[in-house]
Amino acid sequence: MTSPKDRTRVRRLPEKAVTDRDALDALLAAALVAHVAVVDDGQPYVVPMACAPDRDRLLLHGSTGSRLMRLLAAGAPTCVTITLLDGLVYARSAFESSMNYRSAMILGSCTALDGDDALEGLRLLTEHLLPQRWDTLRAPLRKELAATSVLAMPLTEWSVKISDGPPDDDPRDLDAPVWAGVVPLSLQPGTPLDAPDLRGAHDSHAVITPLVARMVPHRLDACNAVNPT
Repeated sequence: MTSPKDRTRVRRLPEKAVTDRDALDALLAAALVAHVAVVDDGQPYVVPMACAPDRDRLLLHGSTGSRLMRLLAAGAPTCVTITLLDGLVYARSAFESSMNYRSAMILGSCTALDGDDALEGLRLLTEHLLPQRWDTLRAPLRKELAATSVLAMPLTEWSVKISDGPPDDDPRDLDAPVWAGVVPLSLQPGTPLDAPDLRGAHDSHAVITPLVARMVPHRLDACNAVNPT
């Protein structure tokens, strides 16, 4: 049987593997979406889901009517991946052109949360995606809770792979008459758009300010975890 260490060992470009748990935590703190894979009757499926870190586990949620969620809640083996794209690498050849990224792969099985644990999971998910929002909203209705499945994925078997830095061109290409370097990319909030049926005067700064405060430090922390100075 393949050991957990072997299952998550980075084989392609192993020098890009990062084994420091802080790097995983920084990546999860910055991530909003995870891709969750499961096999049903021999057919693999991969679905994007909102995610949120919670100490030594990753929280996921979806509809109780979802076949995928039912499979995961029953303990089906799963693979969760998360990728953050940090830049496009413009090299002097197509072969060396690439992307700068931070990625994680997590293997294991999920546990379904219920009762107060599920409610707390929903709070953590909401606060991760929409900072300082939970306490301003009405409490979830019983039927809403019944329609929502909250899962916890343990962070016990994982790998992190990071690619960063300038192009690694062949010395023979250095005199090529083209620009070379990195174009940074990042996810950042835009200008808020009012709902068409918004009633009353409500300041969008109450939304955007905590969102910026949540996203920017985590993004910088994630980069610093990769490139300590």
